[in-house]
Amino acid sequence: MKLSIQNGRVIDPANKRDEICSLHVADGKILAVGAAPDDFTAERTIDASGCLVMPGIIELSARLGEPGFEHKADIQSEAQAAVSGGITTLCCPPDTQPVIDTPGEIEFIEQRQDEVGLVKIRVMGALTKGLKGDQLAEMATLKEAGCVGVTNLYRPVASANVLRRAMEYAASLDLTVFIYPQNHELADQGCVHEGSVSTRLGLPGIPESAETAAIGFYLPLIEQTGVRAHFCRLSTAKGMKMIRRAAYDELPVTADVAIHQLLLTEIDVADFNPLCHTRPPLRSQRDKEGLQQALTNGGISAICADHTPHELDAKLSPFQSTEPGISGLETLLPLTLKLVAHGQLSLCQAVALLTAQPATVLGLETGRLEPGRPADIAIVDTDAEWRCDIDAFLSRGKNTPFNRWLMQGRVTHTLVDGRVVYRRSNGE
Repeated sequence: MKLSIQNGRVIDPANKRDEICSLHVADGKILAVGAAPDDFTAERTIDASGCLVMPGIIELSARLGEPGFEHKADIQSEAQAAVSGGITTLCCPPDTQPVIDTPGEIEFIEQRQDEVGLVKIRVMGALTKGLKGDQLAEMATLKEAGCVGVTNLYRPVASANVLRRAMEYAASLDLTVFIYPQNHELADQGCVHEGSVSTRLGLPGIPESAETAAIGFYLPLIEQTGVRAHFCRLSTAKGMKMIRRAAYDELPVTADVAIHQLLLTEIDVADFNPLCHTRPPLRSQRDKEGLQQALTNGGISAICADHTPHELDAKLSPFQSTEPGISGLETLLPLTLKLVAHGQLSLCQAVALLTAQPATVLGLETGRLEPGRPADIAIVDTDAEWRCDIDAFLSRGKNTPFNRWLMQGRVTHTLVDGRVVYRRSNGE
């Protein structure tokens, strides 16, 4: 379909565009920004007056329930949640059942993506077979099957030599290694940030050194092997400083942060709220402020939801026994816009952290609004106020600490490859 989006505020940070203009789409691609070509006649027109027109959001970590955890969620439900939040690309981590360590698992997810037909799903492969940490996965076949990177998540690797060989293998294939920095001995069985709150609650804590010690361990290996590395879900101000220094020293490193780490702290756990049980844990006020500052000084490359939907029972046990994670696809954009409203980010910077920069991390051609690129687009009414209501979530995961929060900014349309896959009705 030939389609025109007219009169919207088009923000495309990758091309330094921020202006009121029109966008024209044909054959699933962006045809022109501004004036339409002489031979172009739109079959459909969307009036975006008063709205923001931006690239579709790219989510770096979304657990989708399939395969193996269909009791928590499935690709149909989470894809619907994603497009309702302006997300057009989801990256699926490999801790499914079975683990994504062969092309067969990637083919299954791609088949389900095509069946659902809503959102693009990119897959991260396992660094080691079964994520067990002792034998390297067949990364060459994983890359050939389409994986965008490899990771062992929070699972330990058997030895430094195994990790070194894995990084060398990934570097030889030009594959990014996604690192979840946690020293397992220091983290032990902790479930909250180690500090005054953990002491008062009597809960085992995870010290900030669990993150900084792991970063310090990885950086020399990155320098030696030359592998491109992305640090996932940073939670401490000191860890962020280490990444910034490494980038200054020209190591090939980037990093992201989960949106809840920028808005919540250990204080939010103070009443044993299981909805605030996350991995890594919510940290101190000083850490939150340090991460917020890193949004504008080059330390953070992306903001993500770290979407982890759970069934109700997963959050009903005593705090330490509950499963960590937040269902975040539908709140990622409005929560990021809160940072804009609070003056911690410009709107252009916020859009870049959700679109162009995560696209660069994953090596995707999306995240930009320029001719020839896929027409993955979100139209957002930035003035719309609404209250977060888990009963209205399209995701099957209702586990969010942001329920009843007042939000501002709501997606009206989402396009994937030029198709309108979501349109908000007036009564929604």
